[in-house]
Formats: sequence, C-alpha cells, structure tokens
Amino acid sequence: MMKWVIRIIQGLLAVGFILFSSLKLTGNEMMVQTFAALGYSTGFMYFLGVCELLGAIGLLVGFWRPKLAMLASVGLVVLLAGAVFSHLQAGQGMGAAMPAFVLLILTLVFAIGNRAQLKRRANA
Repeated sequence: MMKWVIRIIQGLLAVGFILFSSLKLTGNEMMVQTFAALGYSTGFMYFLGVCELLGAIGLLVGFWRPKLAMLASVGLVVLLAGAVFSHLQAGQGMGAAMPAFVLLILTLVFAIGNRAQLKRRANA
C-alpha cells in the first residue's frame, strides 16, 4: 500500500514540476514578475526552470531507477527550501510561500518513503 502512495506522489510531483518548469522556461509574465519582486533575474528564473525540469525527468526515470528519484528529490527539496526562504525573506509572507511549502512537504514525504523502500530492497 505504502509503495503505491509513494509512487502516486512521485507521479504528481513529476507532472507538477514539468508544469512549473514550463512556466519559467517559456518566460511566463507572472513568473517574470514574481522573480523581479524577489530580486532575481530572468536568467536565474530560466536556470531554475531547467533545474526543475531535470528534477521532474529524474522523478520519472526514477520509476525504473529509484536511486535517481532519490537524487532528484533531494535536489528539488533544496530548490523548494530556497523558494520558501526567498518568499519569506522578501516579506511576502507564508501565503506567497505556501505553494512552494506544500511541494516541499510532498517532496520530503516522497524522499523519506523512497529511502525506506530502497532500504527494504537492500535488506531483502
């Protein structure tokens, strides 16, 4: 049962990060404005979009290579923690940081669950 919960979270995160990365990589006006309000350049926005897309690909490939999903989730946790910190540091409050915070929690749940599954496989 837990295996399927973790896989569903993994799939949802992959789809979510593909969508969020596409907003950044296509130069969506709302994303440009958000990054400007946070004090970041559009170049940094594109860089994060590439990182998110690579993380999403890592999560997808991770269905067959669980260790890659683990690495991807750790990278995404770092990005999301940075996003939450950036929103709070800019004085935007938890409301603005909430989407990144929710994704951070889901990604942590996935990483912990995936790690437990990897340990079980190693001990089997």
